Amino acid sequence: MTEGITIEATSEQLAGLKYNGDGLITAIAQDVEDGEILMLAWMNAESLKMTLKEGRMVYWSRSRQELWRKGDTSGDCQFVREAYFDCDADALLFKVEQKGAGACHTGARSCFFQPFG
Repeated sequence: MTEGITIEATSEQLAGLKYNGDGLITAIAQDVEDGEILMLAWMNAESLKMTLKEGRMVYWSRSRQELWRKGDTSGDCQFVREAYFDCDADALLFKVEQKGAGACHTGARSCFFQPFG
């Protein structure tokens, strides 16, 4: 199985991130090969540190109130290739290698498959 890469973030970068009132920050997963946006989820400081260290996406589940390592139950894993934070330091972007059927819990490749209209 493919493995992700570890990302070395500085303590200043981590300290500068802006979490919301619930201690969460948005995290976007984008396919590293074709640029498709796969999903948007949430991270807390712990899941971010785990993601950067393990090279595999770890999110915070707001509904279950627990850490959620993408693919542990579905087998549809996301492996980190690149990581960024935006100009306001309140959103994260991860370029990932998606393994398995897809990123969406519905089985779709991307969570963004429902057009308006």
